[in-house]
Amino acid sequence: MRFLRENSLSLFFGALLLASVAGQSVAGQHQYNADATEHGEKAISWTQYVVTPEFGGDLLENWQSEFLQFSLYIVATVWLLQRGSNESKKLDEAGRESDKQQRVGQYAEANSPAWAKAAGIRRWIYSNSLMLVMTAIFFLSWFGQSVNGWRAFNNTQDEHKSAHISYGEYLLNADFWDRTLQNWQSEFLAIGSMAAFTIYLRQRGSPESKPVGAPHDETASSG
Repeated sequence: MRFLRENSLSLFFGALLLASVAGQSVAGQHQYNADATEHGEKAISWTQYVVTPEFGGDLLENWQSEFLQFSLYIVATVWLLQRGSNESKKLDEAGRESDKQQRVGQYAEANSPAWAKAAGIRRWIYSNSLMLVMTAIFFLSWFGQSVNGWRAFNNTQDEHKSAHISYGEYLLNADFWDRTLQNWQSEFLAIGSMAAFTIYLRQRGSPESKPVGAPHDETASSG
């Protein structure tokens, strides 16, 4: 019970992720088979569907945009500010902050992570590890989306008795950028709205919100 309580946030969203991916796979299989029947083709099983480029592409389209959103947000909030927003640091705290503020090197505490006490490249890597990992996952999932999208595009070309295109040609194709940008714009809308809404709106008890009685122009980082 202690483990569940101390990890309830990640476990809750992990369970939602698995449930939604499972639901997407079932719904996607039914839609795939409906399209196949319409074109006089054979239906496929669920296990066959989850390894198709159609499913992989749809899944990774969403993943890459989410990790792009957080990668940009992590970097942008180091230097960029929004007066009154709980998503912003205080107006006089822009930048990477001092070693003392960040508790690294000689200012590290006894229970600080080992790499926070280190010097040189190890400290730099650890100091930027959140951004580095998020960005790496973004590029990997974006690459996965492009490969699956290319394969799915050529499958559609087969259905229309048209010629295949190369991977490089697909990266310049409107289909790839339509799939990419429709996800990016929704993420930018969401994060921008969150930054603005937290100036005036509240949710009691949530770290994503200022205290209910805080003035609108009070800028305080949720971190």
